[in-house]
Amino acid sequence: MKNLVILGGGYGGMRILQRFLPNNLPEDVTITLVDRNPYHCLKTEFYALAAGTISDQHVRVPFPSHPRLKLVYGEIASIDLEEKKISFENQDLLSFDDLIIGLGCEDKYHNVPGANQFTYSIQSIESARNTYQALNNLPPGSVVGIVGAGLSGVELASELNESRKDLKIKLFDRGNYILSSFPEKLSTYVENWFDTNGVDIINNANITRVEENVLYNHDVPTTFDAIVWTAGIQPAKVVRDLNVEKDNQGRVVLTPQHNIPGNENVYVLGDCASLPHAPSAQLAEGQAEQIVQVLAKRWNGEEPPADFPAIKLKGVLGSLGKKHGFGMLVDRPITGRVARLLKSGILWVYKYHNG
Repeated sequence: MKNLVILGGGYGGMRILQRFLPNNLPEDVTITLVDRNPYHCLKTEFYALAAGTISDQHVRVPFPSHPRLKLVYGEIASIDLEEKKISFENQDLLSFDDLIIGLGCEDKYHNVPGANQFTYSIQSIESARNTYQALNNLPPGSVVGIVGAGLSGVELASELNESRKDLKIKLFDRGNYILSSFPEKLSTYVENWFDTNGVDIINNANITRVEENVLYNHDVPTTFDAIVWTAGIQPAKVVRDLNVEKDNQGRVVLTPQHNIPGNENVYVLGDCASLPHAPSAQLAEGQAEQIVQVLAKRWNGEEPPADFPAIKLKGVLGSLGKKHGFGMLVDRPITGRVARLLKSGILWVYKYHNG
C-alpha cells in the first residue's frame, strides 16, 4: 500500500480529501492527514474569533471519516525528504510514499525587536483564542493597537469596533493608504467607514520596536493596553528549514505539477508554495485540484499534464463588522451590505459542504 501523507488540514488539504474520498482513492493507496488540531479551521474567520463576535465552534469543521484515512495529531519537528520520514516533537516517525506539505503560515515580524514577544496574533486558532481573551478582558476605555492594515488588520479592527464600542482602536499601516493591494476607491471607502466609527488610522507608519504595552512608531513611543500584529506572513518554520529552492518570500519553488524540482513525490501547497498570486484559501484550493490530477496520473503509471491553466481567482471579500463589506468580484469593486452578504453566504456554503 502506498501512503499519501498530507501535512496540514487547511483549505488545500481539505480539498484534496474531498476529491479522493469517499470513492476516488485507488485501492492501493491510504491517506494520512497530520494536523495539530482534530478539526479543519476556518482561518479566514479568526479575526472574528479574536474580536469575540463568533464562538470557537463557528470556525471548526470536522475532518472526513474513511477506512483508509488515518488522522495523526501532533507538532511536526522536521521533514526528511531523502529518507521520506516526518519527525514529531513527541511521537514516532511517520513514513510516506507521497507527501503534500500544506502547513500554512506564521506571522512575519520583519526583524522588529520585541514584536514576537509583546504582540498578539490571529495566525492560528490557538493564538486567536489567546487574543480573544486579552482583548475581551480589557477594562472599559482601553486602547488597542493593530499593526498592519491589510485584509486581516482591517477586518479585526472593524469587528473589534463592533464588539467593544468602548475601546479606542488605532490601526497602523506603512503605506499612504490602507489595503494597498486593493483599488484606491475601496481603500477610501474603508477609511471613511473607520472615520465614521471612530477608529484611528496612522498611515506611513514605521514600527521600529515593541516593548510591553509600548509601540514605537518612527522611534516615538505610544502606550497601549494590547497590541495585535497583522503585518505580514511567512511559511511555517518547518518549511523554512527545508533545504530546497525558495523565492524571496521564503516560499518553495515548484514545477508546473506543484512538486519540488527533482522530487516528484513531494508537493507543496498553499501559503508555503511560490505562486503568482498572494496566498489565499481560493489559491490553495485551486492548486489542490491540480495536485489531485497529477497524483491520479502518476499512481496510474501515466504522465501528468505538462502544464495547467492559470488558477482563476473569483475575487476577494472583506467585512466591516456584520453589516458592511468590501471587495473585488471578477475585477470589479463592490462595497456595502451586498459585499457583506456575499461573504456570509460563501462562508455558509463552504462550512456546510465540508462538514
